[in-house]
Order: sequence, then C-alpha cells, then structure tokens
Amino acid sequence: MANRRTGGPSKSQPSRPGSARVRSPSFGDVPPAPASSSAPPSSLDVAPHEAVTLKGIAGSPGVAVGPAMVIGDARASFARRHVRTSQIPAELERIKQAVSAAQKTLREVDTRMPPAMREASAILDAYQMMLADPTLHERIAHKLKVEKKCAEWAVSEAGEEIVALFDGAGERDIYILERRRDIEFVCDRLLRALLGNETRRTVRLDEPMIVVARDLSPADTASMVREPALAFVTCVGTRTSHTSIMARALEIPAVVGVADAIERIRTGDTLVVDGLTGQVFVHPSEEMIRDARNRSEQHLAFARRLLSARHKPCVTADGIRVELKANVELPAEAILAVDHGAQGIGLYRTEFLYIDRTTQPGEDEQYEVYRAIVEAVSPQPVTLRTFDIGGDKFASTFQLPAEMNPALGLRAVRLALKQPEVFLTQLRAMVRASAHGDVRIMIPMVATVHEMREARRLLGQATEQVKARGQAFEEHIPLGMMIEVPAAAVMADVFAREAEFFSLGTNDLVQYALAIDRASQSLAAQASPFDPAILRLIKFVTDAGNKSGCPVALCGAMASDPLAACLLVGLGLRELSMEAAAIPEIKEAVRRLTSAEAEAVAQRALACDSADAVEELLARELAPRLIDLLAGLADEAV
Repeated sequence: MANRRTGGPSKSQPSRPGSARVRSPSFGDVPPAPASSSAPPSSLDVAPHEAVTLKGIAGSPGVAVGPAMVIGDARASFARRHVRTSQIPAELERIKQAVSAAQKTLREVDTRMPPAMREASAILDAYQMMLADPTLHERIAHKLKVEKKCAEWAVSEAGEEIVALFDGAGERDIYILERRRDIEFVCDRLLRALLGNETRRTVRLDEPMIVVARDLSPADTASMVREPALAFVTCVGTRTSHTSIMARALEIPAVVGVADAIERIRTGDTLVVDGLTGQVFVHPSEEMIRDARNRSEQHLAFARRLLSARHKPCVTADGIRVELKANVELPAEAILAVDHGAQGIGLYRTEFLYIDRTTQPGEDEQYEVYRAIVEAVSPQPVTLRTFDIGGDKFASTFQLPAEMNPALGLRAVRLALKQPEVFLTQLRAMVRASAHGDVRIMIPMVATVHEMREARRLLGQATEQVKARGQAFEEHIPLGMMIEVPAAAVMADVFAREAEFFSLGTNDLVQYALAIDRASQSLAAQASPFDPAILRLIKFVTDAGNKSGCPVALCGAMASDPLAACLLVGLGLRELSMEAAAIPEIKEAVRRLTSAEAEAVAQRALACDSADAVEELLARELAPRLIDLLAGLADEAV
C-alpha cells in the first residue's frame, strides 16, 4: 500500500512523511545571490528536455504548474583579511550597525505580515534576540580582538563554532536540524547586513512563479507573501520546518527536502510541484502538465467539499460519536483548528514556549498565551500538555546533561520533577488560564505511579499559590497523562486510578515499544504504528480506560491517516486528536463505515502477525471505500 503523502511505502508514520537528512549550509556561507535578471518565459511551452522527477517531502498539499524562479546558491564571497589593532574599534562598530540593520529588517517584515502568518511573529522575535545574543558577540569579539580577523570573517567563524556545538545529536534529530538552520539564518542575516546586500535577497516576481531555494526563512517567506508565488520548493526542511508551516498557512503547495533542487532546476524551467506526493517534475511533458492541472482542480474541489462539511457531527454510519480535536503548537493554530471543525484542542505542545530564546518564559507570559488559546476555542476544551523538553526537543535554557541516549534520559516529567520551581511556574500559569474556559492538564512521558502522584501534588501546590494571591481559577482542573511509555501502557489499569484521562502518544509508543529511534532513516520502514504489538497496546489501554471510566484519546500522527483512524475507532477509541488540516478528511472517513464494521476489521488486525499483514488487510477491506481521501483528490462518483 502506497503512502498517499510521499508516494513511498507506508510502513512508518502512515499519514505524514519523515524527515530529510540534508546538510545545512555552514555559517561561513553567505546567503544566495539573486537569480539571473533575464526574464523567464511567460508561457508554459515544454522545453526540449526530457522530464526529470525529483523526490522530497510533501510540506503543504496542492498541485502547482509554472515557471521556476531559482534563488541561486552561488554565495557572495568576502575577503578573509586580518586587521590592525587600530582598526578593531571600527570593525566592532560595523558589527553593531549590522545588528541594528538586520533587526530593523526583521521588524519591517513582521509589520507587513498578514493575519494568516501572525504565528511567525514569535519566530521573528526570537531571531531579533538571537542577533544580540551575548554568546555570539563574545565569540565575534574574540575573533576580532585576539585573532585580528575582519568583521565578516569573525561572524562567519563564530557562527560555525556555535553550529558545531550541535554536532552529534543534530545529524539524527529533526528538531536539532531546525535549530541549526535558525542559527545559520541569523548569522547569514548579519553577514548580509555587513556586506550591504540585505535588500538584494528580496524576491520580486513579475508573474506567477514557483520559488526554488536552498531554504526559506520565515522572513524570506513573509517578504514574498504578496508576490504571485505558485509554490515553494526547497532543498532542506521537513514537514515541521518553517517553510512548510508558512506554506500551509497560506495554502500554497510546497515540497521540501529536495536535496538536488538547486542543481537540477534553472530559472524559467517549467515545473510541476505536487504537494500531495512530495514530487517535483522538471521539464514535464504536455500530458504531465494537463494531468497536474486536473489534479490541482480535483484537489481544490476535494478540499472545498470536505471543508463545507466541517461542522457536521463526526459520527459513524450507525450513529456512534467520535470526537475530533486538534494538536497545536502555536496560538494562531487554535483559530485554524476551530475553522476546520475541531471539537477542542486535544494537545497543546507548551514546550515551544521554551524554544529559540535565551531565558525561560515567565508565569505571566505563559498565562497570556494559554488564556488566548482557551478563549479562542471556548466553550470547547483545551488540553495543555506540560513541557516535554529533552530527548529530541532541545531548549538551551534547561542545562541538560550530555547523555548517550537522550530519548531514555532526563526528559519531560522527569525533568519537571528535577526542576520543580520551573514546573510550578508553568502549572500556576495553567491554573490561572482555567478561569477563562475548559482547561485540562496533561503530563507527558509518565512511566511510574510515583511520577503521576508527584505531578498531582505539585499541581495542588500551584493551585494553592494562585488561590493565596486572590487570582481567579477553576476549582477542579482534570489532570491526565500521556501513555507513550510501554510501562505505562501495561499498567494502564493501575494508572486509571491516578489519572482522570489518558492520551495515547503513538509516535513515542512506537519508538519505545519497538526499540527503534523515531528519527532513524534506515529503520523507518519497521517503525510502523500498524505493528500488531502497537495495536495490542492501544487495545489494552483503551479497554482498561473504558472499564475504569477513564476517558482515552489518541494524539499521535496515526490519528491523521484515514485508514488508521477507522482502525482506531474499531479498537474502541472515541476521541482522536490531529493536525487541524486533517480533521475534515478524518471526519469524512469515520462517517463512511459503521462501528461494527470497524470493530470487525480491528479484530482481524489484532490477529495479524506483522505490520505488512495489517496494512494489506486495511487496503483490502477499507481502502476501496476511502480511495478519494487516500489520494487527496475529489472522486466524481462520490
């Protein structure tokens, strides 16, 4: 069975593509120079070349056809020269002025962003702070004062040294890769300001075109928001990278992680960008162009049809209710979730408040963010997950120890209990937010009863502190836990007496139960949520929760795949949480079969001996009824 998003096998995460392992440009590299000023062809005449297919990751759905505008990868060079002692003050002043210029540019970009892209403001703010980071400036000053290197050379080498601090974890860790790119972007901005080419990077499109680049920062993307960009293609990035997030917010097709895009595409080349399969076609034939335009029209009709039914109840064909909620990372996504028919927020990842900053967020700052999310979806419920820092999520404000295997080390609730004052700050903010709507609090990575009891004790302490101040809060806030550690799954009947609700986190449950690093490319095909061992754990937890009256939800990537969602309903799940964009299609999938049909398929799946056998079963029994949803295209027969 093929993965509808990537075009490849669906044995890993079924609904979303994996990460690309592409080397980021070094800090010493200066941003790409503008592409040739020669006018691109205005027509879509097929060039006398053989069609070429490039493969990447589906970053944003949709299909686009048009000429390419390549933001070239030939970086501007600078003279690596030594300076005299008497010149050092002038070089330091140049750097100071460059920081101001770069920050001013970022502020200007921020003010020009439309409402659909307001979530980028936090990222741009973080970039402005990073430009003034003392660590960076101490290294630059050392290069100037001690090694007598010019400003550009000093910035370049200081940046390279900071990036080197990420070596080791960065090559296997999606999050670290993204943070490295953020640092590279900041130093590139500073270099551009020093070189006086800060404005030359801005892309201006004379006609609708497809933008091709090594990478696009939030500022780059924001600066093009009013340009007629048909699609984005980048050499680096993942589905969670900034380019993908921005493209989805703007509803522009995007394919990221196309390693050889710069080498294989030239400005003016006709492209087909398929954000449904993660493919880019260079020099497509006339037949391929016709097919792409047809697919684009079908996808738009499909999306409109699903979205038009977003407020219909999510019930099986025999009337069994299934709640669909959204997983969000940024406050602006909460509004998007409601617009897509979410029945609340099933998971708000609070750790993103701690990332890309030099200090930890204070109680008031967190409270304002949580309050905004709660008010945006009220009267629907919001589940706030306490920070899941550690493992594959790095935050420099937590001085985490170096570990051989971070995924098995100080992470999530373990870190929270090691730093109770930080944890209490977050809990107080959550308690205060409960005054504005239906709030639940969820603890990640719980493995022992002791951890859950300690978390409850600290929540009680935080509540008393808020009460002592005379601040408003809800008297009872449900406290639940994520089941993503096998130990918690097999002790679910015991934990049902400690927690008021469960949420199955299948991404990590697969990693820990199958002993496969979730970021491993070589083992990705074996890290399948369809593995019978995973299905049996899900069934065991669901049954234990139902027996004890403890509600059970599932918030892993598995929930956003139509076939998997139907299987989960058959396993007894009645609440699924996923990215907002997937809600309309999952709702449609659930409405097409009865609970009895889903249960019958689930029972047969539990008896299978491999993930392959489960997928073959689903393809045979369910795929024919969901063919349009799996393809992301409208079915004329429906």
